[in-house]
Amino acid sequence: MRKLFPLLLLLFTLQPILSQRPEGGPGNGSAPVTISGIVLDQETNQPLEYATLVLQSIDNPDKVTGGITDIDGKFSVETAPGKYNARIEYISYKTKQLPNQTFTKSTDLGTIKLALDVAQLNEVDVVGERTTVEVRLDKKIYNIGKDLTISGATVSDALNNVPSVNVDVDGAISLRGNENVRILINGKPSALAGFGSTDALRQLPADAIEKVEVITSPSARYDAEGTAGILNIILKREKTLGFNGSVNVYAGHPTNAGATVNANLRTDKFNFFTTVGYRKRTGPGNAFFDNNYFSRTSTDDGGNTIITEPEFSRIIEDRDYERNNEGYNLNLGAEYFFNETSSVTGTFFKRISDGTDITNIVSERYKSTLDNETFRKEVENEDDKNWQFSLNYQNKFDNEGEELTGAFQYSEGDEDQFTLYDESITIPTNDLISRQNLNETQKQNDILLQVDYVLPIGEDSQFEIGYRGNFEEETNTYSVEDFEITSGVFVPNIDLSNDFTFYQDVNAFYTQYGSKLGKKFSFLTGLRLENTRLTGILNSESDFLQEFAGEIDLNFKKNYLGLFPTANLTYEIAERENITLGYNRRINRPRGWFLNPFPSLTSRTNVNQGNPDLDPAYSNTFDIGYLKRWDKTTLTSSIYYQNETNSFERVQESTGLFTSDGIEIIRSIPFNLATNIRIGAESSLMYNPNRKMRFTGSFNIFQFKSEGSFNGQELGTTNTSWFARFNSKITLPAKIDWQTNFFYMGPRANAQTKSKSMYGLNLAFSKDILKDNGTISLNVRDLFNTFKRRSYTETPFFTSDSEFQWRVRQITVSFMYRINEQKKRGRPQRNDDEDEEEGF
Repeated sequence: MRKLFPLLLLLFTLQPILSQRPEGGPGNGSAPVTISGIVLDQETNQPLEYATLVLQSIDNPDKVTGGITDIDGKFSVETAPGKYNARIEYISYKTKQLPNQTFTKSTDLGTIKLALDVAQLNEVDVVGERTTVEVRLDKKIYNIGKDLTISGATVSDALNNVPSVNVDVDGAISLRGNENVRILINGKPSALAGFGSTDALRQLPADAIEKVEVITSPSARYDAEGTAGILNIILKREKTLGFNGSVNVYAGHPTNAGATVNANLRTDKFNFFTTVGYRKRTGPGNAFFDNNYFSRTSTDDGGNTIITEPEFSRIIEDRDYERNNEGYNLNLGAEYFFNETSSVTGTFFKRISDGTDITNIVSERYKSTLDNETFRKEVENEDDKNWQFSLNYQNKFDNEGEELTGAFQYSEGDEDQFTLYDESITIPTNDLISRQNLNETQKQNDILLQVDYVLPIGEDSQFEIGYRGNFEEETNTYSVEDFEITSGVFVPNIDLSNDFTFYQDVNAFYTQYGSKLGKKFSFLTGLRLENTRLTGILNSESDFLQEFAGEIDLNFKKNYLGLFPTANLTYEIAERENITLGYNRRINRPRGWFLNPFPSLTSRTNVNQGNPDLDPAYSNTFDIGYLKRWDKTTLTSSIYYQNETNSFERVQESTGLFTSDGIEIIRSIPFNLATNIRIGAESSLMYNPNRKMRFTGSFNIFQFKSEGSFNGQELGTTNTSWFARFNSKITLPAKIDWQTNFFYMGPRANAQTKSKSMYGLNLAFSKDILKDNGTISLNVRDLFNTFKRRSYTETPFFTSDSEFQWRVRQITVSFMYRINEQKKRGRPQRNDDEDEEEGF
């Protein structure tokens, strides 16, 4: 019953699609007439390619036809004689209305000039022919689909080219240096994003993305989850009439081969779209660890001092990774237009991948000198299946902006992982130490229900209200088998086996109101109410679980109710200059793997454990932004302040247990550590001296201050870090495009670990061929092979100096062929190169 009411609400929302509409059309049986004309930019008089002429019959409003303009801005459309409401549309321009037109013979509408739409309530566009950024009240929108360096790359690679965003060598995504970022696909949580994990984003092709919304000050319409903000990935979907598509094939070294096909067919009543992809990739990587262990002092029950010496004072590890992954993805959708204002869209997504990861670890163990050496091999086989179905209804009641939307989405994921651990002594003898089989299965299903209603009030105001329900169920099965050397068989290890089921239900209601006061001031304020229910059930026959869990309640139920206000304001200083102010309150809910109390092996000497006692963290964030545009330069900047309370992070501590050969077992467990304060500033400068050169630089600096303690150890820290990007795109002779992306991450630290700076340089070259229908590209990621994480961890009982590289330098060659799809879209180049930007 808890899910029935939202479902009924959605069904009532979709009820209008069942209404009957008149059939037939004007002029049946009459010879067609031709409607022609030319569409130009009002300021530059340059032709607008792909502008759309829409003809809607007055006698039969369901009868809609039309066409698009060619490279010269001309259109020529055949239709039946009759009376029509005509209009000409083009993205970022005001629609030209031509009501009550009677076409009894072929008609030339002449020259039609469109003006830029610069007076939208929630939007300030920074747009050009190759523009990749729009600045709105609550977000920035980056079109990364034209970035040369992402051809043959993954979604994670593409995100690493977006300002304010960083993807580290482990694949962890952060926004303004904060990893608690919410990832959405087309505005919703999705199986495409891996149910909260970012691993799936390393398998999806980047060329399926149209744009990325960076939402650092989310309005009340968005989930309150994610204290850093939201990254919303918008997938490609064409909106022009007719058939169009593209095929992209690529191959690279180390092995990186695949193909992606995008296709779209739009008629008056239907829009069919699909993306199909195949990818095969290897990921050679490496790591190095130098761990030093210290003696520990403790006191027994009689008050006597006990000094415990470690078995080894130093352990040096060298690791080599060989990752092999093969995957398929399919995104299939269809949209049906009931009439000019309402439509329903259904989409189906499926991703299948399987991979084998082999890790070889050589460990040198020292007392005073080298005492022994071990070799450990980990072979992990993973089979991953995800699918998702969604149904979306949209009804724009009129041309004034009133709109009702409803959505239903069901996602299901199934991941099976089998890992063999094999470790032997190689010096001074050659003996087997340990052999284990680990089986882990994760199953998850999500249901999402959403209804939103927008009501314009007057010309410059609007009211919005909505509901969203997210219902998640996740089951993890974890079992371990130990190899008995004497019998030569694997025996189940009951102490390390368990089943954990986790439920998270979030019901949210929101309302917001926005208005433009005069010509200078706009605001958007809102309030979101969210109720969260978390339930965890653990089944295990482990005898020593309490040694790890202590007083933790292994089965738990929690209920949270929170109010999340938001406010975004803009003041127009001048036509090309404004100031924005944003405020929002957000929540960081612990996911299932943070709450599961059962310890899971990451190696023979390290375990990860969740903490059911974790509570959500809450943040309050303020953001002040400044935008200034000149003829060839655009500056965007902001300063921000965030105060997060009850924040949690993982702490490493001793378990007091040892392996059979005397190595102390270390546990990593999360705790609420108190307060985090983050203050920072960022800026982005875009300079376009001419049509053949474009330069973009961005810089983000922030200070992170954490206050808290654990088991008497002070874990507070203050750290200042920064990262910067530089991007250039230059057109060389013979129309060869050359793009350079450079990224630098400054040093940073948390409670126990300090990380050194790292940097990477990407290059790409492309050339249009086959009458500009095809493009061949060469790109090199991490040209100097420097994108490595170097860290130093210090605790009371050990230190660790490490270096990790996820993947070595990558070289890829790709070829894209476009079918009825031009390389460049958007409004034409303005004479002063105003507001161009590209290359993120």
